[in-house]
Amino acid sequence: MWTLPDGDDNYRSRWQAIKLLFSRGIAKGELLSASRAKRGERGIWQRRCWEHTIRDDRDYAAHMDYIHFNPVKHGLAANAADWPYSTFRRCAANGQYPADWAGPDDKIANWGE
Repeated sequence: MWTLPDGDDNYRSRWQAIKLLFSRGIAKGELLSASRAKRGERGIWQRRCWEHTIRDDRDYAAHMDYIHFNPVKHGLAANAADWPYSTFRRCAANGQYPADWAGPDDKIANWGE
């Protein structure tokens, strides 16, 4: 999640620049479908990505939960705290989450895709 500066709503151009620079920075080699190859797309980006403006504190919390739980849900980490690219540990240190949130014994809802 990010917050754009006041008066700046150019989300699409900013995200396009991030994806372009990131893609150029890693070697090609991922498997591509015929449609991705035809369009010159990289296979590292999920097509069904969209922006969402956070409406309130509850919406913010739900999206943070989704982001932090996703690596656990997809088997990339056993616990939210184990994923090295996450803000989870910082959020737990600030008291936003218990340190053992989204661990192997938790019965957490299947947040949407």
